[in-house]
Amino acid sequence: MRAIFMGTPDFAVPSFKAMVEAGHEVAAVVTQPDRPRGRGGKEAPPPVKEAARSLKIPVFQPSRIKDPDFITLLQGLSPDVIVVVAFGRILPAEILSIPRCGCINVHASLLPKYRGAAPIHWAVINGEKETGITTMYMDEGMDTGDMILREKVPIGDSDTVSMVHDRLALLGAQLLVKTLGLIESGQVPRLPQTGSPTYAPMLKAGDEMILWDRPAPEICNQIRGMNSWPGARTTFSGRVLKIWSAAALEDDGTTSRPGQVLSSGSAGIVVKTGDGRLSITELQLQGAKRLSTADFLRGTPVAAGTILGEVIPL
Repeated sequence: MRAIFMGTPDFAVPSFKAMVEAGHEVAAVVTQPDRPRGRGGKEAPPPVKEAARSLKIPVFQPSRIKDPDFITLLQGLSPDVIVVVAFGRILPAEILSIPRCGCINVHASLLPKYRGAAPIHWAVINGEKETGITTMYMDEGMDTGDMILREKVPIGDSDTVSMVHDRLALLGAQLLVKTLGLIESGQVPRLPQTGSPTYAPMLKAGDEMILWDRPAPEICNQIRGMNSWPGARTTFSGRVLKIWSAAALEDDGTTSRPGQVLSSGSAGIVVKTGDGRLSITELQLQGAKRLSTADFLRGTPVAAGTILGEVIPL
């Protein structure tokens, strides 16, 4: 089929490449404008743009998705289908009505759970044991359209959001190719979403902060759900301290306040929580490298009794 692909981050690249390899004609790629990236703040192209350039496919980066000239451009391309994967914007009715076979979305959750911008992060943060991919017809709502295919993947107790992201990106590519094949053959299912929806809003700065009065397993899930971006954080000696890896331990009966360091050694920095203890095994002090606890302690001692999490501006 003749298609337009709309996507932006790394997650969308396997889907884009898979539909090209499956023989579909991608007439154009639409992605978000270049954004500043890294410490230098230099503008960099989105990953999907780089992938499209490597295949010599035209790329469009509209600043306004509802711009009349842009919509006229899409209409002129006469696509059979528009495929949307992590594009980052809700499409207006004027675009949804362009392709004769509809607009298809690859969403990284088992809809109607985790509609929204950050479904993988929130599934891990909330301690879910499984998630998956849903392909769906798009409508004017946020991830509310009829489903086509769904497939589950487990989330292991030690899985980080990056691990789950990479698995889902590959699964999304596979399901997209299957979905396009069903559409092409005229045998595509159309299943309304049922059950109560849940939502996965874009992460805010406050979501990164560790609240030490929460149970240790919940804090562990938060840390896993923000590794490798944006990182769960606390504070230490007036500086931001990101925690990249930790393990939940049962309470040992110590009467200490949440956030207090109980012990500190190469095996981990053990911190009191609202229920249980947390053993920190990988961390990063503001302005420094990401290190194992053993390496961190060689240059930065953390004494028992230290309180983590004093309030500083985000």
